[in-house]
Amino acid sequence: MRDVFDIIVVGAGPGGLAAGLYAARAKLKAVILEKELPGGQINKTGFVEDYPGFSSIDAHKLSEKMLSHAKEFGAEIRSTNATAVRKKGEGFEVETSDGILMSKTIILATGGSPNRLGCKGENEYCTKGVSYCAICDGPLPIFRNKPMVVVGGGDAALEEGLYLTKHASKVYLVHRRDQFRASPIIQDRARQNPKMEFVLNSVLEEVGGHDLVEWAKVKNLKSGLVTTIPVSGVFIYIGFTPNSAVVKDPLKKDELGYILTDQNMHTSIQGLFAIGDVRQQLTKQITNAVGDGTTAAVAAEKYIHGSLKNSPIGAGLR
Repeated sequence: MRDVFDIIVVGAGPGGLAAGLYAARAKLKAVILEKELPGGQINKTGFVEDYPGFSSIDAHKLSEKMLSHAKEFGAEIRSTNATAVRKKGEGFEVETSDGILMSKTIILATGGSPNRLGCKGENEYCTKGVSYCAICDGPLPIFRNKPMVVVGGGDAALEEGLYLTKHASKVYLVHRRDQFRASPIIQDRARQNPKMEFVLNSVLEEVGGHDLVEWAKVKNLKSGLVTTIPVSGVFIYIGFTPNSAVVKDPLKKDELGYILTDQNMHTSIQGLFAIGDVRQQLTKQITNAVGDGTTAAVAAEKYIHGSLKNSPIGAGLR
C-alpha cells in the first residue's frame, strides 16, 4: 500500500516554499516537488528590491534563504517532475518522474511563463536588461533615468510602459500592428504621457550591448528600415502562460487559462488549492505568492481536519 501524504506542494517557487514551511510547522506530512531550481521565476531575475525586509538582495540568495527556512521546519523537498495530478477517491494521485505519490490535498504552485519574443539576444540578456516584469525590475538602478523599450500592444504592455515612465527618461512602445489592443482609456493615458513614444508597425529584431543591454534594433514592417535605439532595458509583454495543464481533471479557469480560486485558494476541485502566478489575480509578485502559500497551507490543514467548507468556486463541480 502506498504511503499517503497530507499535502503535496507542486512547485518550489516562493509560494510553494511558503506553503511547505507552514505545512511543516503544522506537523503535517508534506512534500514539495520541484523539477528545476527551488525559487522558481525569481531565479531568472538579477536582484530583488520589492520584498519586505530586503532593500536589495540577489535573487538566488533570496531563493536559498527561503529554501533553507522551509527545511529548518522539516519541509521535505524532492527534485522530481510532476507530470499529472488526478483526483483519486477522496484524495489525489500525482504522477512524477520517480513514480506515483498519493496525497489527501494538493497545493498547486506551478506558476507560469512569460511568452518569449524569440528575437536575437533575448535569452543572452535576460536578467541583464531584458525583463518581463516592470514592477519587479523597473526601479533597479541600471534602468534609472535611462531610455527603455516595451514590446506589446495589450493592456499589460501599455500599463507597464506607463509605470516605467516613473523611472525611465523615455519609453519606446514597440508594436507590430498599426493599432493597440489595449483599452481606449489606457491608450489615451499613454498618448498623453510625454515620456512615451509609439513605434507602430514594427518588431524588435535584436538586443545587444556589452555586459548589459545598451541598444535594441527595431524593424519597420512596412518600409523594412532597421533602426538602432540606445536603451538600457527591454520589457516584453506578449502574453503569459499559466502552468495549469498538469491537472488532468476538469478545473474551473478564466478565459486566459488562469485557475479560479476562492479566498482560501481553494479551486473547483475539492482538496486542490492553487497559489501564485497559476491562479487568477491582479499582480504577479513574490509577496502575493508567499501570502497565497500561507493561506493555502492553513486552508489545506483545515480541509484535512474537516473544518473548511467546500469552495463556492467548486459549486456543482468535481
